[in-house]
Amino acid sequence: MRMPQSFLASASSLCLLALCLLPVPAICKSSQTLQDHVRTAVTSGRAARMGAMSHGQRMTLAIILPLRNQSELASLLKRLYDPSSPDYRHFLTVSQFTAQFGPTPHDYESVTQFARAKGFTVANSAANRLLVHINGTVAQVNKAFHVNMTNYRHPTEKRIFYSPDREPSLELSVPVVHIAGMNNFSIPRSKYKRAPPNFRRNALGSGPSGAYLGSDMRVAYYGGTALTGSGQSVGLLEFDGYNVSDVTASFVGQSNSVPIQNVLIDGATAGSDGDDGEQVLDIVQAASMAPGLSQIRVYIAPGNSQIGVGDVDILNQMATDNIAKQLSCSWGWNPDDTAELDPIFEEFAAQGQTLFVASGDAGAYTGSNATDNSYPAEDVNVVAVGGTDLTTNGRGGAWQSESAWSDSSGGPADDGLAIPSWQAGIANSSNQASNTLRNVPDVAMEANTDNYACDQGACSGDYGGTSFAAPRWAGFLALVNQQAVANGGTTLGFINPAIYSLGNSPNYKNVFHDISIGNNNNGKGQSYNAVVGYDLVTGWGSPSGQNLINAMTPSSTAGTH
Repeated sequence: MRMPQSFLASASSLCLLALCLLPVPAICKSSQTLQDHVRTAVTSGRAARMGAMSHGQRMTLAIILPLRNQSELASLLKRLYDPSSPDYRHFLTVSQFTAQFGPTPHDYESVTQFARAKGFTVANSAANRLLVHINGTVAQVNKAFHVNMTNYRHPTEKRIFYSPDREPSLELSVPVVHIAGMNNFSIPRSKYKRAPPNFRRNALGSGPSGAYLGSDMRVAYYGGTALTGSGQSVGLLEFDGYNVSDVTASFVGQSNSVPIQNVLIDGATAGSDGDDGEQVLDIVQAASMAPGLSQIRVYIAPGNSQIGVGDVDILNQMATDNIAKQLSCSWGWNPDDTAELDPIFEEFAAQGQTLFVASGDAGAYTGSNATDNSYPAEDVNVVAVGGTDLTTNGRGGAWQSESAWSDSSGGPADDGLAIPSWQAGIANSSNQASNTLRNVPDVAMEANTDNYACDQGACSGDYGGTSFAAPRWAGFLALVNQQAVANGGTTLGFINPAIYSLGNSPNYKNVFHDISIGNNNNGKGQSYNAVVGYDLVTGWGSPSGQNLINAMTPSSTAGTH
């Protein structure tokens, strides 16, 4: 006797329901396959396979969860930066952001239970519930995520890297954005450099042989004494520690009064085990621009950090601390996924934090982040800082003139990131900016190789790079935010909307040094010219001291909830 189709369907449903009620309902678990964990060098075969990773080798990973209520967050961010909105600059606290937009406690616990069930150790619970940190063996990683962790020969660097042989998948109903740390194809690169052999210094700085000191930058770009950054903190992203003696020596006869607080990430140590030039110059430049800062918070991940763990952990700690409202990163890398850090960057904006990122020292972008290390400068949620060649009117003197630095990186985003709303309308025939892609940089400061710095006990005046420009801008914003608070308002938060509004205003040339001389052709052939107004070498230019501060800090009653 043939049963009706409806009966068979019902019976099938009942059987499936019965199976799902069993103690281990493996057949009913949701499975998801993730993306962007395997580089094209692996999938294309350009990276030669060198054999499986040792199954007993331990790995530290971070499972990244998505934010909730994305449309509501987008609306809030728009209102927070709209001067006509009643929510203008009413920034959220960490707990408010987490309650409204962070993963739910249930979802976070579900991911934690999944990891523990797979044998991983779970530690370092994130206050915003965005990251679940796990540690386990390669064998556990292979089994939990259905991959084979494999060693490969890097196609462009003389080293071996590891990677899964396929995209990870996992039996978990809670959505996952990314699993950070699944490969170490890219390592972070600092964005500072030494002068070439035939370099001729301007010889107008206060340092030995006329090199620029950090104090010279304060005179040139601020020019006053009233604002010191009092009440403000600067946060620095660093890979590896530093020697305090190098910081002290970099001030050349001056003393630093800014307290330095190290925040150690992923087992890092405060001391340097090698090159500490980047870490030292970042501290010195921020402290010199704003000598009255409450503190400089140096967030340090181990020097051997693979991109995907160290960067994620530092940036998320900056967000969950929410102490420093001005942040700086002078490192670049080639990420697995250019969107994986966006939840953290969006939290920065919602909480009123600004991240400055050095645009790079390789001249014009070529369209390949693998060679330019243009990320994270190209991200739409950061302020990208280009480089200039500054001339002052004497040793320790005021700003006199500025031209584009030939190595200042810039151009339409290498990774094809879409143009943000505040960049709309800036493209023209002279600046060659894109109408569809994010354009870099936004602003600039001195970066030529005529700066004084110390590295592992050796000091000289031939250092440069956009590495110097980013922390200088962070220090300058501390001056701005000090005045904003003194005027009865709140700190400014993500400043690009305000920067572009001023750039497009009749007041532009009063508040910025418009740099229209030079280009970023550093010998590669491809280049962009510095032109009147916005350009792909110096952005809108460098700050015109108190004029820019006043324009950005009108008296206001806006404040935090």
